[in-house]
Amino acid sequence: MPTVPTRPRPLPLLALAALLALSACGKPPEKADGAAAKPAPAASSLAVTVTPPQVLSWPMQLTANGAIAPWQEVIIGAEVGGLRIDSLKADVGDWVKRGDVLAQFDDATLLAEENRLVAALASAKATLEQATADAARATKVGQSGALSAQQLDQYRIAKLTAQANVASAEAQLQTARIKLRQSRIVAADDGFVSSRSALLGQVPSAGTELFRLVRQGHIEWRAELDSRQLAQAKPGLKAVLTLPDGQVVEGLVRLVSPTLNADTSRGIVYVRLPLESPARAGMYASGQVELTPSNAITVPDTAIVLRDGRSYVYLLQDDMKVRQQQVSLGRRRDGRVEITSPLDPQARIVTSGGAFLSDGMPVRMADDGKAAK
Repeated sequence: MPTVPTRPRPLPLLALAALLALSACGKPPEKADGAAAKPAPAASSLAVTVTPPQVLSWPMQLTANGAIAPWQEVIIGAEVGGLRIDSLKADVGDWVKRGDVLAQFDDATLLAEENRLVAALASAKATLEQATADAARATKVGQSGALSAQQLDQYRIAKLTAQANVASAEAQLQTARIKLRQSRIVAADDGFVSSRSALLGQVPSAGTELFRLVRQGHIEWRAELDSRQLAQAKPGLKAVLTLPDGQVVEGLVRLVSPTLNADTSRGIVYVRLPLESPARAGMYASGQVELTPSNAITVPDTAIVLRDGRSYVYLLQDDMKVRQQQVSLGRRRDGRVEITSPLDPQARIVTSGGAFLSDGMPVRMADDGKAAK
């Protein structure tokens, strides 16, 4: 039987595709015009700005916390009782001057009493005038012997009694007029009203607090210091405190407490604040009392990078790579921070973009790659 010749089997489609792919790997991709495409450029490095450390003269500081309170408060209360408040003329926050009327009591009863005592005084003076005239006539008649010594004494005593009645009536009238003045509640000093408990129509008893003033508008920061810090504080030193909303206020030390609190072992430094400051009584603030200045190696606070609870700066090397260095921080002032750990004074400190850097990372200067001076 004759042998039938076998036909060659066709290559599988997948093998054919693989061969075509391998043949294309060695050729660069071509553009539409037949030219070879260029490789993609490498990603550009991060642009940074650098600055050298600066040595500045900064004052030594005593860090403290404390409340802001009035320098002195004036409590204004009712001096007479049993009268109704007829009108109110001041409210919380109003600036008042010494003698300004804050409230007025209904004084109709006191006016009537004053009128009665005026009449009583006039009657007493008339009685005194008559007694004086009788005593003068009795003295003339007595010289002739027509009146006995006892009768002369009676006229003299009647005159003295009339004089005493006049003095008593005058004192009673003066008391009534004092009460009448006290029916007007007035400011005892210049200042602004910090509280008002008086109510229209109220009938307070004598001694009831109606208003409270911050005397002359002065408030102060009562900074708490320990015994070591308190020994360094003196009147006249400058203090800088930061309010809860971030505003900064400057003041002067007015008084240093001579004693320490038995419970906290801390003393108070009283810092007077300016009248126009945004500070308000009742705030709690932190700040510093400034002592004698000293030199500080400083960098911008934007150069500090916080990681894992530690502070770092990045130094730009000659090969345009950055090196991470851990630092210790000290005082802060005017957007700069003191470096208390050793730092090369010629170092180039990266001031921006530090949060995106890592040790040994290449960078370029923000001014088109020019070297830092």
